[in-house]
Amino acid sequence: MHITAVIPLCNESATLQQLYAELREVANANGYRLRTIFVDDGSTDDSWRVVSELAESDDRVLGIRFRRNFGKAAALTAGFDAAEDPVVVTMDADLQDDPAELPRMLAKLAEGYDVVSGWKQVRHDPLDKVLPSRIFNWLVSEITGVRLHDHNCGFKCYRRDVLHEVRLYGELHRFVPVLAAARGFRIAEAPVNHRAREFGKSKYGASRIVKGFLDLLTVKFLTGYGQRPLHPFGSAGIAASLVGGLGLTWLAARWGWSRLFDSVPDIHLHETASLFYSLALLFIGAQLLTVGLLGEMITAFLARDVDTYSIAEHTSPSGEATDPGAAAGAVDAPAKGSPPTDSHADGSTRAGASATKPSGPTT
Repeated sequence: MHITAVIPLCNESATLQQLYAELREVANANGYRLRTIFVDDGSTDDSWRVVSELAESDDRVLGIRFRRNFGKAAALTAGFDAAEDPVVVTMDADLQDDPAELPRMLAKLAEGYDVVSGWKQVRHDPLDKVLPSRIFNWLVSEITGVRLHDHNCGFKCYRRDVLHEVRLYGELHRFVPVLAAARGFRIAEAPVNHRAREFGKSKYGASRIVKGFLDLLTVKFLTGYGQRPLHPFGSAGIAASLVGGLGLTWLAARWGWSRLFDSVPDIHLHETASLFYSLALLFIGAQLLTVGLLGEMITAFLARDVDTYSIAEHTSPSGEATDPGAAAGAVDAPAKGSPPTDSHADGSTRAGASATKPSGPTT
């Protein structure tokens, strides 16, 4: 089985030698042909020196070094672009992810899933990190419909087809299962051992909570309305304009009624707060409609260069079904009638991005 492990890192020089030794031990014990890609995301310690030494001593190691810190999503993307094997595994470099869990993850992938996310059932983290994470995972599951216990877990297995169609930017790396599910890929999770941190310190603080919620809103919009932005903005704009228009109509009727009949007290519209509320709703409605139309124009322009669909398989000229993503050494998947997915999300398709893969040793 051919596997690529993509490991983003930042200031983890103390753990890299041990992590790679554990990965090699698992690969040798299970007959995996493992290639490891370390992506140094702007480390200021000796991490790159350690990666360079590993690459010099073993041609199955590839090191990628960023000029500065660009974030985990960028590091993962660089690793995905360099990966050539049909199965890609991601894990953190801090030794909290246990490489011994890799066979369990791959076994779950072989059941016919496209993404397997790790589930740290027993976490060895402080409460101020565990509690917000659990709340965040619950919110993501409820809002997106992709029900996983641990969206934040960095230990994941992917079929390479997924990485061709899901484009990461910003801090969307924790939402790869959600983005993949929106493209129709099958998602599952597997319990994994989580080890206590022995080296370094966490790269995330309390600000991650706010950023994570904003990213969640972004993902919900992209997966639900990425190909039809006028629908949410247009609906809100029409509703606001309708309420504002009805308010102005009612005020105009009352003003005319007061002028026609002396028994009705005069109404001075400029002294009525309802006039300003109604005008504001009309303007807001017009702005929302304009934003929606601009979004549609941008989407129509970009859609010329990307696929708005995802193909699972097609028939060959001989009449046999062919999986376009099948490759030598891939994890075997069941035929038609494979078990249903653990999770799924409704929504429009996500713009994909593929890249030419650089050549490299895969022995």
